[in-house]
Amino acid sequence: MPSSTFKIAALFAGIGGIELGINRALGADAETELFCEWWEPAQLVLKSRFPGVEVHPDIRELKSLPSEVNLVTAGFPCTDLSQAGRTAGIGGINSGLVKHLFEALRVSGTSRRLPSLLIENVPNMLALDRGSAMKYLISEIESLGYRWAYRVVDSRFTGVPQRRRRVIMLASTDFDPRDVLFADDAGVRPEDAFADDAFGFYWTEGRGGLGWAQDAVPTLKGGSTIGIPSPPAVWVPGAATGRKFVKPSIEDAEAMQGFERGWTLVDGISTKKNGPRWKLIGNAVTVGVSTWVARNLADPGEARASYSRWEFHQGSWPKAAWGENGKIYSAPHLSEFPTHEPYQHLAQVMDSSAAEVLSHRASAGFYKRLQLGNLGRHPGFRTDISEHVDVVSVL
Repeated sequence: MPSSTFKIAALFAGIGGIELGINRALGADAETELFCEWWEPAQLVLKSRFPGVEVHPDIRELKSLPSEVNLVTAGFPCTDLSQAGRTAGIGGINSGLVKHLFEALRVSGTSRRLPSLLIENVPNMLALDRGSAMKYLISEIESLGYRWAYRVVDSRFTGVPQRRRRVIMLASTDFDPRDVLFADDAGVRPEDAFADDAFGFYWTEGRGGLGWAQDAVPTLKGGSTIGIPSPPAVWVPGAATGRKFVKPSIEDAEAMQGFERGWTLVDGISTKKNGPRWKLIGNAVTVGVSTWVARNLADPGEARASYSRWEFHQGSWPKAAWGENGKIYSAPHLSEFPTHEPYQHLAQVMDSSAAEVLSHRASAGFYKRLQLGNLGRHPGFRTDISEHVDVVSVL
């Protein structure tokens, strides 16, 4: 970075996962000047956890950025991009708001040096509309004169027990983003690093998929398409009968995203079961991911990747790539695990003995769907869920 201090404008800020991670990495060398977030519960979290920082309510009315800002972060809405959402693409009602990000950058760039840009989103953005959504993003970024790089990463590299894959993109006119995003590569975390005493899955599925994860939960979601909180379930093979299938609490989910427990427990936010806290956490950025990016921003390394020229021909984009001036290069050998931070095993993060048991209705519906397909064949899983259905029906 051209400055030793990061001055940040956080657009589509959510509950501040990117900024919290940057602050953890850099302390006083990072200062958030502005949040922009439309959803009131998220605004309440930002105002509570980042006191004194302005929270602008509407990206559509944000005409320019503070003059001192040298880093813009943007986890723009993924509800139109995610496979769990409507998959309308970059032109969807929510994800289409990203155009206002580029408008604010364009206005700001007329009078001063453009800030660097950090974007986070779901991997499905690489494939949507046969790659056209990503092509739009890249064309907008390059029209501003940026060099860019992106990489799909799995949040488990940060040590949290959540298998969450996200695209991290960095663009700058001042430095080579490859020296930040491609400087580390530890390779896929080996299977023997994961314990075999807890397995996460989505009980709302059963025919088309399970989201199965060993010693982790699958990607935490903001909720179902009708807004109902949708926590995963955890199978604990060694637990007592009737407690082998449980659900993590919202505080567990906060920890699995790298936040302090209670991060979303602020005045004005409902604590009811169907309140907004699951959506706040499910839509957040894993804190450790932005911590890693910030460390490399402050102390860039040397890109550890080989490249091959890539041309867009209506299809999914590579999992890692960089480019400038209309030229694109894939980095096919980079893994989704830049580093291997000390791992927090699922059984350590979640107290299964105190967790809510998966109900008879939920487990019976799941087991019925499971029998219609060939999923869930891990040794002992089907036997245990069948037993659980019978036991919890009489509890």
